[in-house]
Amino acid sequence: MNKNKLIAYDLGTGGIKASLFDVDGNSLAEVFQQYDTFFPDKRQVEQRPFDWWHGVCDATSLLLEKSGCNAGEIACAALSGHSLVAVPLDANGALLQEQVPIWCDMRAEDQIASFFDNLPYETWYETTGNGDPAECYTILKLMWMREHEPDVFKKIYKIVGSKDFINYKFTGVICTDPSYASGFGVFNLLNWDYEERFFKAAGIDRDIFPDIHPSDMVIGHVTAAASLECGLCEGTPVACGAVDNTCMSLGARGLAEDVAYTSLGSSSWIAVTSRKPILDLSTRPFVFAHARKGYYTSAVSIFSAGNSFRWVRDNLLKDYGGGTDTYEVMNRMAESVPPGSNGVLFNPTLAGGSAQEASPNLKGSFMGLTLGSTREDLVRASMEGVAMALRKTLDILQSQVELKGDMLLCGGCSKSAVWRRIFADIYNMPVLKTNIDQDAASLGAAALAANSVGLWDGYDKILEIHKTEDYLIPDKETNAYYEKLLDIYGDWSTTLADLSDRMSNLTYKTL
Repeated sequence: MNKNKLIAYDLGTGGIKASLFDVDGNSLAEVFQQYDTFFPDKRQVEQRPFDWWHGVCDATSLLLEKSGCNAGEIACAALSGHSLVAVPLDANGALLQEQVPIWCDMRAEDQIASFFDNLPYETWYETTGNGDPAECYTILKLMWMREHEPDVFKKIYKIVGSKDFINYKFTGVICTDPSYASGFGVFNLLNWDYEERFFKAAGIDRDIFPDIHPSDMVIGHVTAAASLECGLCEGTPVACGAVDNTCMSLGARGLAEDVAYTSLGSSSWIAVTSRKPILDLSTRPFVFAHARKGYYTSAVSIFSAGNSFRWVRDNLLKDYGGGTDTYEVMNRMAESVPPGSNGVLFNPTLAGGSAQEASPNLKGSFMGLTLGSTREDLVRASMEGVAMALRKTLDILQSQVELKGDMLLCGGCSKSAVWRRIFADIYNMPVLKTNIDQDAASLGAAALAANSVGLWDGYDKILEIHKTEDYLIPDKETNAYYEKLLDIYGDWSTTLADLSDRMSNLTYKTL
């Protein structure tokens, strides 16, 4: 059978998307399977690795059925995976915890002082590029586990990331790639390898971290046992894959220098590809190794974008049923309201503040509500609030690098025409939407798969795959108005961060 198809998995915060591509990188079909996120305690955010695996298996079956593709046509599979996850495996490869902390879990705040006791934070950041709050990174999560779950910790043979766990389930091989390793908190970006002194600072054995292989290398093949569960043929090659930031950067526009994109998913980030990491101690962009040695994807972020918009849908539009069709209603509502949402502002930090924001304790809020405010005002304000929060981080990135040309929007939220217009006017730069939109991470993973089995030689083909669907020039008058609102938004966010810090230390105890 002619093996002329590629299967890519985008393992995200909200669920798993499985996509089928032909050898030229054209998308043939896709399916999405949602899974749950759990919040067991303050600052704790967890998911179940077996929910990822069962999602992969179910999505594969549905994808093959939907596309009519025979599993024997699959030349290779590859994954994009959400970052900073800590999945502990024992010496037999068994999962040691049903639920594991994911990227936005920040329970390890008490371990920070110990980690940086004999290790200057500046040295750590400038070596790793780990600009998110330190407690998000895997090494700190392991320090927390050692203290609070010692029985689990002492059984750890290897710690792996999200897509690495799925690769292990596929192939029985435990490993990672440079991009995912660069989010462990112990990776030297310039040396492209682990940094021994960071293990010593944490008191964690280097050996529990997986070996690092290139993102576009075949690490193994689907086993007989995995084939029975997932539906891929035994012997199907599996590429090492990459972290979601890197896959999306690759799928956005390949390895083009100083070209940026905005990812509009559950969380959101603005990233640029370059030949050197963009590092700044005052604003702390976060950096991941790219798919090719010598390239980096540097980014700034907010923790809550699409998930804040979903919160608005689920809480303010319950009468519409809460499905995806409700987003079309929200688009129409937003179009009916003028820029500035009739004086209502929204801060989208429902998942806390990122390193580029004023405080990790920052909480979401509406401001400017009056008795005359409408639901339509709040819907548009939520769209504008996400764009304003990202514009503030964009200013940080633009102070470090001269971005070339336009801003490509990727992710599910990029489908909204009214939101694209809002972004163009708030960013004050041309905004581009292509046929790839929310398939960028999947295309990046498919490109890794294609290179790993020799179907592609490099990543130039990705630029050819992008076809422009919408190109928006900012409106000068609207932008001038938004610039004034952005000043107010910035001052408000600073004040809100201070109040959120005070609130975080205030608890009510029942007598």
